[in-house]
Amino acid sequence: MYAVVVTFQIQDGKMADFLPAMTENARTSLAVEPGCRRFDVCTDGDRANEVFLYELYADASAFHAHLESDHFKAFDLQVASLIKDKNVRCYDRVAS
Repeated sequence: MYAVVVTFQIQDGKMADFLPAMTENARTSLAVEPGCRRFDVCTDGDRANEVFLYELYADASAFHAHLESDHFKAFDLQVASLIKDKNVRCYDRVAS
């Protein structure tokens, strides 16, 4: 399993534009990408401009396929101007 966590800082006043695009990207990823196992979009009322993603993929190749998908590329272009900062971290699951 391959985990990806992303934290976005959204431009002031742009959350209403960002969240629908983000949730649609998550739904589409789960629906059409066989390697996408989980894609949660999270917010916290105490941090009004922050969005946290938790994504699970079958492996790193599945995540890289996600990044190359048409729907992700369209999403990325759509929201680029809405994002103040983005932090992406990837992790391989340790066998137990």
